[in-house]
Amino acid sequence: MTLPEKAERIRIFIGESDRHNGKLLMEVIIEEARKDGLAGATALRGISGYGANSLVHSNKILRLSEDMPVIIEIVDIPEKIEAFLPKLSGLIQEGLVTREPVEVIMYRHNAG
Repeated sequence: MTLPEKAERIRIFIGESDRHNGKLLMEVIIEEARKDGLAGATALRGISGYGANSLVHSNKILRLSEDMPVIIEIVDIPEKIEAFLPKLSGLIQEGLVTREPVEVIMYRHNAG
């Protein structure tokens, strides 16, 4: 797969313990992106943050077991991103999704 120089990135901001039908939501989103043939998806764990409910999540030593913020980034061509957005709407109960243009510098796969 190749990506053109001009692509888009969506960022999905959710909680680490968010679930969809009993499965971790971040894993469901990444698997759905893979099934849809999107170029790639990465989940990043935050160390502190808050969302629409204004509840602060932090990794302070006494609060390690609490729900940490997660950002999932997905990059692909605008048409594939557009087609994926309705699926996200059905998966995410609480969170934020942003979309922005990106310049692809390189996208490589070593086949072996």
